[in-house]
Formats: sequence, C-alpha cells, structure tokens
Amino acid sequence: MTSQRPFPIARALGALVLASIALPSAASAHCDTMDGPVVKAARQALATGNVALALVWVRPQDEVEIRDAFSRARDVRALSPEARTLADLWFFETLVRVHRQGEGVPYTGLKPAGTEPSPGIAAADSAVALGSVDALARSLGGRAADAVRTRFARVQALSGYGPDDVAAGRAYVAAYVEFIHFVEELDALLEHGASGHAPESPPGEIRHH
Repeated sequence: MTSQRPFPIARALGALVLASIALPSAASAHCDTMDGPVVKAARQALATGNVALALVWVRPQDEVEIRDAFSRARDVRALSPEARTLADLWFFETLVRVHRQGEGVPYTGLKPAGTEPSPGIAAADSAVALGSVDALARSLGGRAADAVRTRFARVQALSGYGPDDVAAGRAYVAAYVEFIHFVEELDALLEHGASGHAPESPPGEIRHH
C-alpha cells in the first residue's frame, strides 16, 4: 500500500463500514457488536501495534488474512484522522467477519455499541469481567452450579497468557466461547425448556455465541 492510494481506499472503507453497520443481525450473539470482545481486541491490537491480540479470535488458517488486513489498516490510519477512523472500522468489520466464519455462522454486519445481548450472555460476560462466577451459578440453580464452575475455572486458568502467545490466547478464547455458549444455552433451558442441544466443539474450535 502506498501514499498514492489514500482517497480511493478511504472512500471504499467508508462505504464498507456504513453498509456493515446498517445491516441487521438475526443471530443471538455479541461478538458482532461495536462494544463486544472481538472489536475490543481489534482496538487494542491497532492501538498497540500488536496483531497477536486480534489473532487469538480467528483460526490458524485465517491468520494470513487478518495479518494482511491489520497491515493495510495500519498504513491507511496513518494518513489522516478521518482515514484512521475509517481504517479502524474496516479492520473491526474484517476481524468480526472472519471470526464468525470460523464459528460456521454468516456475518451480517456490525451492531452498534449498546446493543443488548441475551440475558445469558450478559450474565456470563459479567462473571468473566468481575472474576467471580458465584452470583451467576446461584441464579441458574444448584443443578447447574458444578457444570458452570468447571467451565469458568478453565477460562480463569487460561486467562493469564502473554500478549504475544497466540496459541495460548486461542486456547483462552476457545474456553471463553464455550463458557459463554454453555451459560446462554443453560439459561434458555431453565427459562423455556429443552429445544435441542448442539454438540460440544472439538478442542481449539471456535463456537458461535
């Protein structure tokens, strides 16, 4: 990417970002929101120049695409404040799209910040943020407490990975996604009854949440 291409690139990024934010999403998820964990990782990667912070959210086979997008975004964002905003949003869109492809679900655009997740996702994310699963386990009932604690303990055990350790980061993400998905399904089961259960993902596979 050279300095001779800034305006076409900026216009293309702007059109892409506006279209992606405008599209609705029918999936119950929070990884496709502007204040969700994938976009947060993208922001941190761009701010620090460390692409590994974003790579943990995609499969190994998708790493080249994200590295390329990261490099392009870093080049464009240096051109001007406006270009920086557009390049950042384009990278958010790219990382979320590739992450969702890895989950096996379609990408339907970024949701705006403040989009409310399902109660199960909100409760699980709150537990991760607070570093305690006690309130969540009590709310779901004693029958589910052991299962929830097991998954939460794995998230905690894997959370201390170094910022450059992509393999360990991916292991943490896999545990985090499995924990979020389990709690969401358990919450729905207790509220509405069983409606089918998806099999657990193999180790290292990212599941939709």
